[in-house]
Amino acid sequence: MQMIGEFRNPELVKNLCRSISRVTTQKWKIMEICGGQTHSILHYGLDQLLPPEIELLHGPGCPVCVTPSQILELAFKIALQKDVIFCTFADMIRVPGEYRGSQTLDFYKVRAMGGDVRMVQSPLEAVNIAKNNPEKEVVFFAVGFETTTPVNALAVNEAEKLGLSNMFFLVSQVLVPPALEALLGSPDNQIQGVLAAGHVCSIMGTKPYVDLAEKYQVPCVITGFEPTDLLQGIYLCIKQMEDGRSEMENQYSRVVKSDGNFKAQELMQKYFQVKEQGWRGLGRIADSGYGFRNEYAHFDAEVKYQKLYESETRTPSCEFVCRSGEVLVGRLKPTDCEHFGKICNPSSPLGPTMVSTEGACAAYFKYRNQGRGINEA
Repeated sequence: MQMIGEFRNPELVKNLCRSISRVTTQKWKIMEICGGQTHSILHYGLDQLLPPEIELLHGPGCPVCVTPSQILELAFKIALQKDVIFCTFADMIRVPGEYRGSQTLDFYKVRAMGGDVRMVQSPLEAVNIAKNNPEKEVVFFAVGFETTTPVNALAVNEAEKLGLSNMFFLVSQVLVPPALEALLGSPDNQIQGVLAAGHVCSIMGTKPYVDLAEKYQVPCVITGFEPTDLLQGIYLCIKQMEDGRSEMENQYSRVVKSDGNFKAQELMQKYFQVKEQGWRGLGRIADSGYGFRNEYAHFDAEVKYQKLYESETRTPSCEFVCRSGEVLVGRLKPTDCEHFGKICNPSSPLGPTMVSTEGACAAYFKYRNQGRGINEA
């Protein structure tokens, strides 16, 4: 706790803010990629301490939020099948989606309709449920970025060792660099600097961000999640932009190493391969997801329940109201949405960005309403 306190020290925060003010001479737009970074920024009021020339854009770094509606609808259909136990993390339970093109559901409603939906804290817990319920088919909703993919791979490994034929994984695992490349390469791109997520880089290493910084001439600074981490990352990013440089810098070197975690990468690559992936707000992006290798397709819930899957692309009617897609790509601040805090709130969310603990709308609702700052935290 003493070490954590040092990273939240108000005097260090003030000194970093003064340093940022000294080097800032013009307007800059920086995107923090991860929802965890967004929540820390809002929690401690860091955006309000920055010079007015600096605007922070919130990126698509919330795994629950970017899960496409088509996969969510398939999840509802699977969960409603007889003799299926559907396991998911708590964040996904209240995410609204459509069922058969018209009815709005979430997993609470699926449970009320007779589906056996269970909240778990780890995919290994789902494997244990499959082991103890051999007469049931158990499906785990494997949602996440590179940070959680190794744990999903570990669960597949455990299911394989146990010889479970009733364990399946509905996979919606995404990769950050291809999504960031889609944003940086878009014609209306406004991102001038990037704060990359330290936990993702702790798994995958720093090279993808070296390549992105060079290709798009945008500074990429890898940061941690504490106030001083984020402010130091912003300082490094601003300094680069003011100096006319575009490099990868690793602010989070106490955790992130250049090569990442080789053991985790090895486990991921054993079971999963890179594939095209759908993203809420970004559409389909080549090589931006992890899916099962062919030799492990017997664990793949999309293969097991392929008759339930509807491949046609359509925009669910609930997304005509919810503007979460715009929030996820930094085009819309949550408070600029006409529904924010009115018909859309944590008790009655229109979309995932208001539900998830990493969602930008949830962060604005929680911390802006409370007026939290570094001295109150």
